[in-house]
Amino acid sequence: MPKNRVRKGVKAREIVMIAVMSAITVIGNLLSFPILPIQAGTGMVIISGIAFGPVVGLIIGMLSRLIVNFFTGQGVWTIWQMCAWGLMGLLSGVVFSKIDIEAPRSRDFKVLIGPVTAILVMEVIAYISYIVWPNGEDTFFGWRLYVFGFVGLVIGAIIQRKRMPADDITLAIFSLFVVFIIYGGIMNFGTMFMSSMSAADLSIDALKALYITGAPFDLWHAVRTAIFVFIFGNSILVKLERVKIKYGFYRIKRI
Repeated sequence: MPKNRVRKGVKAREIVMIAVMSAITVIGNLLSFPILPIQAGTGMVIISGIAFGPVVGLIIGMLSRLIVNFFTGQGVWTIWQMCAWGLMGLLSGVVFSKIDIEAPRSRDFKVLIGPVTAILVMEVIAYISYIVWPNGEDTFFGWRLYVFGFVGLVIGAIIQRKRMPADDITLAIFSLFVVFIIYGGIMNFGTMFMSSMSAADLSIDALKALYITGAPFDLWHAVRTAIFVFIFGNSILVKLERVKIKYGFYRIKRI
């Protein structure tokens, strides 16, 4: 092996930090249901991805959800929830790819124009598609919100990558969209498979019905998460940045 090649392994303190962040996420999620009117678990997954990068965000999201379900109940839904939380942690790390410890104290609303506009434009296109091609649907509030919203979210992330500030307003708006679109989109899709008794139950009509009935619950989940990151996101990120500086953590970007 050439001398200039240095093998970088995972350090023990990094494993400890992942374990600590996962534990905080689990506790926050468990407290959110009976005690807190916010969703701290999902919020911590997003914050972890922002603070430590997409790879660690993915790991913390999936690991935390697995542990949470040891308390709330394991089942076939666990893998879907793990994928949803993991993907949110990964996407958060990709979008907020550079964090400045001073950034949470400032707000740059111009940066929000790209992602928010991309999502809103895609939702308008979704509504137009519903008007032109309703396909027998009685309401617009269904699968189109998730599918077109996801496309807008990806486009917005590409437009604003490496420029998203981690201020309270940006965190809240990002969390609102990503939880509704990613978590809700995955879980509604997974519910169709989990509730099906036979192949005949797997149909587009069944999926449409799940997205329509699931939209209010997904929106409430997203709002609770947005409230958490709006109130606590800045202070947690600043503390995590100081911990990273003190103990020499690096932000893993390889995905």
